[in-house]
Amino acid sequence: MKLLLKGGRVIDPAGQFDEVADVRIEDGKIAAVGKNLPADGAEAYDARGKVVAPGLIDMHVHLREPGQEAKEDFASGTEAAAAGGYTRVATMPNTRPVIDTAALVEGMKKRAADVAKVHVEIIGAVTKNQEGKELAELGDMIEAGAVAFSDDGHFDPVAKVLLSAYDYLRPFDKVIINHEEETSLVEDGVMNEGHRSAMLGMKGRPTIAEDIATVRDIMLAEYAGARVHIAHISSAGAVDIVRQAKKRGVRVTAEATPHNLTMTEDLVKLCDSSTKVNPPLRAQKDVDAVLEGLRDGTIDAIVTDHSPHAPEEKDREYGLAPSGFPGLETAVGVLLTDLVHTGKIDLPLLISKMTWEPAKAFGLAAGTLSVGANADVTVLDPNLEWTVVAEEFHTRGSHSPFAGRKLKGKAVLTVVDGNIVMQDGRVF
Repeated sequence: MKLLLKGGRVIDPAGQFDEVADVRIEDGKIAAVGKNLPADGAEAYDARGKVVAPGLIDMHVHLREPGQEAKEDFASGTEAAAAGGYTRVATMPNTRPVIDTAALVEGMKKRAADVAKVHVEIIGAVTKNQEGKELAELGDMIEAGAVAFSDDGHFDPVAKVLLSAYDYLRPFDKVIINHEEETSLVEDGVMNEGHRSAMLGMKGRPTIAEDIATVRDIMLAEYAGARVHIAHISSAGAVDIVRQAKKRGVRVTAEATPHNLTMTEDLVKLCDSSTKVNPPLRAQKDVDAVLEGLRDGTIDAIVTDHSPHAPEEKDREYGLAPSGFPGLETAVGVLLTDLVHTGKIDLPLLISKMTWEPAKAFGLAAGTLSVGANADVTVLDPNLEWTVVAEEFHTRGSHSPFAGRKLKGKAVLTVVDGNIVMQDGRVF
């Protein structure tokens, strides 16, 4: 397929390119970027007034396969990704069974090849069954195509085991993505610990639990000379810990979610479990610190932590409902509305954190519009106004704290390997 994207604002952070230009796609590759490009038989798409960017990348989603298909599967999850403007996602291994063997990695890659609308990267578990006791088949999973490793959803309690994983993975230059909450300090907490939790009578999860875990895991990585990635960072303390570690030359990267960049604990209500996430929504000072970390380069990537659940699971009282909500279809709108249109960050920075920087952090050949690169492209209409209707999601999860919100900005075209997989909300 030949495709010519005409007259859009082309933003390619990898090449520091930001101009009104055309992008021509041929044979699944970026063939040319420039002004007044000839069509040469290509199908033309009018991108005037829109933004043409590298395909969006989300390195932290839960597609729920294998074993939890009532919540989501590769087909529905990648339809949601395409609808949200994402061309590449990485699925976490806390499934049933846990993705902790090469055979499971291979099976998931085949499953993705058969049904996925976008590229799917597989993240393997660090330890067997994510129990934190014995290393999983790390080397075999790398050979099978695992892009990174994580016991996401679990804090590995035994430092020696995690240090062994760092030592093992250092020669492969693979990243461990760590969920940072010291278990003994959070126990059965369901929201951020503070005035709001006390007023609601709910047990809290203190920021110190995240800070302590972040310090330990960064120090272990520093000692091993290995790479570490801090998942869904949410506390002011953890942001500064990462900042100082980067100054020392530690090989650390970090990610933040749209909800931890834009929402606070004040939105938590006993009657609405959609705001229950892990780590929880924090205080305003933490949100401000995460945003500053995004601006100053402490935080490398924005991820959704897309975590859909079956309706009957979420339709419970706050303390009993599972953590997480679907985020792939709302992320662009929320981030443009709450961060870009308010002047808190500029558009090129947002695109960089959703394309080139996560690709660089995980060693992916993606996130760029350079000539010869795979033609994974997202076209955004930053001024398109729309209302979030959860019942119209492609994902199987319908509990969203953004439901009913009016947003400004949306992905209107998603191109994967040169093929249009979404246009104006319709997924092909």
